[in-house]
Amino acid sequence: MKNKPNILLILADDLGFSDLGSFGGEISTPNLDQLAKKGLRFTQIYNSARCCPSRASLLTGLYPHQAGIGLMDEDLETPGYRGYLKDQSVTLAEVLREGGYHTYLSGKWHVGERMPIERGFDDFYGLLGGFASFWDKKNYVRLPEGRPERSYSEGEFYATDAITDHALDFIEESRGDEQPYFLYLSYNAPHFPLQAPKEDILKYEKRYEKGWDKIREERLARMKQLQTVDEDMQLPPRSEYWDRDRNISGVNPAWETIDPDRKKDLIRRMAIYAAMVDRMDQNIGRVIENLRDNNELENTLILFCSDNGACAEWDPWGFDNWITTSNILHRKEDLDRMGGPDSYHSYGSGWANASSTPFRMYKHYSHEAGISTPLIVHWPEEIKRSGEIDHYSGHFIDFMATFVDITGATYPKEYQGHQILPMEGKSLLPVFKGEPTEPRTLCFEHEEHCAIRDGEWKLVKIKERDWELYNMNNDRTEMNNLANDYPELVEKLKQRWKEWADRTDVYPRSKVN
Repeated sequence: MKNKPNILLILADDLGFSDLGSFGGEISTPNLDQLAKKGLRFTQIYNSARCCPSRASLLTGLYPHQAGIGLMDEDLETPGYRGYLKDQSVTLAEVLREGGYHTYLSGKWHVGERMPIERGFDDFYGLLGGFASFWDKKNYVRLPEGRPERSYSEGEFYATDAITDHALDFIEESRGDEQPYFLYLSYNAPHFPLQAPKEDILKYEKRYEKGWDKIREERLARMKQLQTVDEDMQLPPRSEYWDRDRNISGVNPAWETIDPDRKKDLIRRMAIYAAMVDRMDQNIGRVIENLRDNNELENTLILFCSDNGACAEWDPWGFDNWITTSNILHRKEDLDRMGGPDSYHSYGSGWANASSTPFRMYKHYSHEAGISTPLIVHWPEEIKRSGEIDHYSGHFIDFMATFVDITGATYPKEYQGHQILPMEGKSLLPVFKGEPTEPRTLCFEHEEHCAIRDGEWKLVKIKERDWELYNMNNDRTEMNNLANDYPELVEKLKQRWKEWADRTDVYPRSKVN
């Protein structure tokens, strides 16, 4: 049985498309960059725009509405918006456990009230909801109750470290027999609240003094050198933003126009965010080293991705209180407390725009910055395309089909007395091996921000606005709207999107014109 590969699926939370060094970012991510150097980087893999829907797609191989999580984890009592994984879906853990795998989850769940143990995972440690303090261990639980759990002394706990501690414990446990394992390592970094150890924050204290405009320019230049984007790609104007209730909107300001005190506050926010990504990479390095020391790295399929684009919530200054979304301008000695146990911050739309370089918009939206994930795939025993970059257009729905293909597990038509919906995705294994592929049609909806990607064409809309048409082959930054030039194509794609929406339970909640 051990000839089947172990599978390690690593998910970051709210990571921007270009934050990693191997995708153009200035944040130190040497461990992920090394995986990228010896593996594959994908530039056009899509998620479902936000945490809950993306996790639903990733876990089930279905579009999020089909799995019951078209919005978040609240039950709106309509088929596509139940707020939990429906009985008509099976999870990766359920399918792979039936195929002889140990199944572990360390990190964030956030797909409803039916617990990981009820949906196929043998062991769980982490956060059941969406976000919480990284410093407070009471928010992180072990399931099933009574299983071995790490203890942490006062001041020792930090969530990213603890999630990795338990992941390593799960891996070690799996070595007790001949069964392979599936580990879903689902970090809640760098999701707000922005909190990180001081030694990591200090690395980035000065790095962001140049501001988000210069960071965007430098990232795009590096992306062109790395060939993760086209050489002739132009940097779009700074993106728009909306508040939570969509009553206030604007455009991210030029860095040079911002008051010096505000700049210091914003620099600190981005430094904490970078520190969280850095710390996550350090912990991924711990896992890689453990696999290498046990001669398991070569035959472990490792995938790294992000659940959505960077988080712009809810304006250029960020918030310091999730309930009211109000901002506090931190000054002088208060700056040093930012990121600690008593702090609570987001980094705002200006930095989120930089994290998403070179794309438009952010998390929540179906424009490229909202739904594009960096994807790193590392499996040296089977994937020989070391260091290559692939522009294949795929989706989180493809992970189920891929893992079934690789492991020989059976995707059931019926499970525990319930009829199961067919998989929506396609196996990525032929793509991993460089075999020819056909163009894809993929659809998106979240909060009435919608899109359909059909080969080179993408039709996309922001909730309150008309549909826009872009050619992805030469305008992935979505700057040249061709809707007026191709009205028949617009109508054709709109109709296809509506047929998808009807089929996948996007309706009746979202009545999109």
